[in-house]
Amino acid sequence: MSLFILARHAQSALNLEGRVNGDPKVDVKLTARGVEQARELGLQLSQLPIDLCVHTRFARTRRTAEIALQGRAAHLREEPLLDDIDVGLLEGHTLAQYRAWKRAHSPRDLFPGGESLEQAAARYARAFAALALAGADVVLVVCHEIPVRYALNGAAGSDDLDAPVHDLPNATPFLFDGAALKRAARAIERLASHAGG
Repeated sequence: MSLFILARHAQSALNLEGRVNGDPKVDVKLTARGVEQARELGLQLSQLPIDLCVHTRFARTRRTAEIALQGRAAHLREEPLLDDIDVGLLEGHTLAQYRAWKRAHSPRDLFPGGESLEQAAARYARAFAALALAGADVVLVVCHEIPVRYALNGAAGSDDLDAPVHDLPNATPFLFDGAALKRAARAIERLASHAGG
């Protein structure tokens, strides 16, 4: 049986400031607390033989993975399909501004200069479906809050990708077997295609 461990990256400077970042070229550092969280994640996973670690193009996900797996020989692989949502012109804006924009728009609407939530969800579905077929026994996936949230809600059979699970803590492992990850991928694809009516 394959085991997939999904985790949001450790606390970043922008998490602390309450700002959004959807551009992987913006270098956002982990905070001191984030470094500690990544080490704690490593301790939680220390007795698992991790074959593969997938991270996104964002430095905070790779840094979390490197700290968590320090001293281990796990192969690291970058997966752009799991990148955070490209928020375009909202880059660097506050979470309050981001959430206000979301409330006023459909998941099919593009963020100004960016992508839509629907497009991001479709990416996540493709990424999780491919990972479920990766053939590795134990896979650590360090990505962002939204793909982990979508996977948890989708696998649980919710009709809403944003509920009942919503706010996720940093650097906390969530476990899926292959069947659950495939179920999550199918649900995300289905719900994303019906987003906004």
